[in-house]
Amino acid sequence: MTSPLIGVLALQGDVREHLIALAAAGAVARPVRRPEELAEVDGLVIPGGESTTMSKLADLFGMTGPLRERIAAGLPVYGTCAGLIMLADKILDPRSGQETFGGIDMIVRRNAFGRQNESFEAGVDVTGVGPVEGVFIRAPWVESTGAEVEVLAEHGGHVVAVRQGRLLATSFHPELTGDHRMHGFFVDMVRAAG
Repeated sequence: MTSPLIGVLALQGDVREHLIALAAAGAVARPVRRPEELAEVDGLVIPGGESTTMSKLADLFGMTGPLRERIAAGLPVYGTCAGLIMLADKILDPRSGQETFGGIDMIVRRNAFGRQNESFEAGVDVTGVGPVEGVFIRAPWVESTGAEVEVLAEHGGHVVAVRQGRLLATSFHPELTGDHRMHGFFVDMVRAAG
């Protein structure tokens, strides 16, 4: 599998930037909005955006059940920012009715680094990737992880990148930097799952 087909969940958030980064990292990338499109992909990116809105739109588009099933069946998935929240088994401070797709044994805190005007960039050293520039926008952090979760990076004493099996998640937005190594890391995960 030289060029895996990787979808970007295109319900809400920074879809275009992920499509560009995935293509630059050697994947064939396409937006995914419907269950039949999800069924065709070798991997999936859940982008940043607003996790509560994403949860509602996933229900509206009939994607929640199919996403949970594919994740449970071993589909490689990479979640950034809101995508990290959507991959968490538990949210510490969910909005009313907010659900996740789950898959990573972690508890996350929404907007942990502050509101929109407290967004920032900082260097983050990610295991398996190296130093990257992390763009943190209303970013969550990981409060705690289960035994199967590998912590890949921390910032300010808080976990900001994790991996559990074929699932990868970061609090920050690598798609906004022009550095495609995080996407390359995920593309390699998809190839290995192949």
